[in-house]
Amino acid sequence: MKPSLTRVPPAFLSTSSETGTTYPIYIDAPDPKRAPGPWPTVLLMDGDFFFDTAVAEAQRLQKSWKIPPLLLVGVGYGAGFGEPGNQRSRDYTPSHSELEPASGGADAFHGYLTDTLWPELARRHPVDEEARGIAGYSLGALLALHALFRPRPFFTRILAGSPSVWWDERALLAHAARLREAQSELRASLFVGVGTRDSRSMTGDLALLEQQLAARPFAGLRVISERFPGRNHFNAAPDCLRAGLQALYAA
Repeated sequence: MKPSLTRVPPAFLSTSSETGTTYPIYIDAPDPKRAPGPWPTVLLMDGDFFFDTAVAEAQRLQKSWKIPPLLLVGVGYGAGFGEPGNQRSRDYTPSHSELEPASGGADAFHGYLTDTLWPELARRHPVDEEARGIAGYSLGALLALHALFRPRPFFTRILAGSPSVWWDERALLAHAARLREAQSELRASLFVGVGTRDSRSMTGDLALLEQQLAARPFAGLRVISERFPGRNHFNAAPDCLRAGLQALYAA
């Protein structure tokens, strides 16, 4: 079952010189009278589909005082999976694959998030520069992990639900290993989660990443892993978002 597009209208449209695409940006902001800020801020990939779920889970956590008020930012396309306007296979993939002719644009998209979108958000809202978060599910989680494994990551709170580690013969694992060879420290917090009934590729490849990080850990990198019994690739997103937000932003 494919998720439906959010019914929330975008707060604004953001045009990227880095990718040549205009993105609808969805915003859920705290009440500034009750929480004047600065606010921990999370950029959510596939915002067209997962924004409503993320907002609902964050509000539940906030009402029970498990996390502080967050600025949730959904980055979308205004188009469904597989439709021409949806560029997730380009933007979320770090390397090119012949199976996806336009793939391999993650660096350009990451540049858009950090150099264009984030400054715009900072002009509009009191963002917390010490709590920059990025969240994604499936291919969006691959992009979130790609954002983490950098010499000095811009985003330091990473939520990766059912990440597509399988992409390009698990190139992410080799990339992370090369970074570990070059440096021993990576100051960030990482949450990874997957449903126990997801595919063997999803569960097995995530286990490989976890084992790699445990065998040669980065100093300063906090890793939280969780499995969701009975959940598969199509229904584990709410669990990943709820558990990940709580793990990364526990009050």
